[in-house]
Amino acid sequence: MPIIDAHSHIYPTKIADKAVSAVGRFYGVEESMAGKGSVDDLLGHMRSGITHFIVHSVATTARSVPTINSFIAEQCTEHPEFIGFGTMHPDFEDMEAEVERAISLGLHGFKLHPDTQEVDMDDPRLMEFYEIIAGRLPLVLHTGDYRYRYSDPHRLVRILKTFPDLVVDAAHLGGWSIYDVGYDILHEELLGEERLFVDASSAFTWVGRRHMRELIRMWGAERVMFGSDYPMWDPTHELNEMLHCDLTDDELELVLWRNAERFAGVTV
Repeated sequence: MPIIDAHSHIYPTKIADKAVSAVGRFYGVEESMAGKGSVDDLLGHMRSGITHFIVHSVATTARSVPTINSFIAEQCTEHPEFIGFGTMHPDFEDMEAEVERAISLGLHGFKLHPDTQEVDMDDPRLMEFYEIIAGRLPLVLHTGDYRYRYSDPHRLVRILKTFPDLVVDAAHLGGWSIYDVGYDILHEELLGEERLFVDASSAFTWVGRRHMRELIRMWGAERVMFGSDYPMWDPTHELNEMLHCDLTDDELELVLWRNAERFAGVTV
């Protein structure tokens, strides 16, 4: 059976250490980061049974957008196990041209992180970006953080109601560190929206196996994707946690690969 890690980050070797440290500092887990952030380190987790990874990186400046998108595309060309998602920044001047370039490079979607980019996810500049990709490419959108309002789930409700063709993965079960709040807001407001997915990355440490199983069934197994948030967490460990959540075989098939296929528009 294929297994897709639907949420992982990779960086060029020369900046991987710096990038991993920055992520660790942002979340206050610098001493416990599980991975090196490199391509080879991530690929090593295929020994656990993971067959594919949706990979991306976040642009914290506008000028880094083309470089990151080119890097992700190059790695996907070299490693067919990767499903590449590009990045965008609210200050990037010609978003439409970069979206077209990303498509030509073979990227399958985009990833935004409002908290590290310090921008409201429903900022007018990003609303223009959503209009460009709606109906064309899916979006992984970091959602939720008890410390910030940039990625508040209420903002995502407005986005999805404005753009009825936009397909979104509300990462981290719809609300990192506020998992039940994210569910309450998004599920109530967007009940039945098949274009709304969530991934289970960066959650096990806080919710545990029992509540993860409950959340998957609350959301509906048909919209939840397995993800690790590498290099924050170890994909092998996260997969083991998911496999021991006492899900049914049908639920596991959806969570481990079928939903990610449908979300990314790929067949593995």
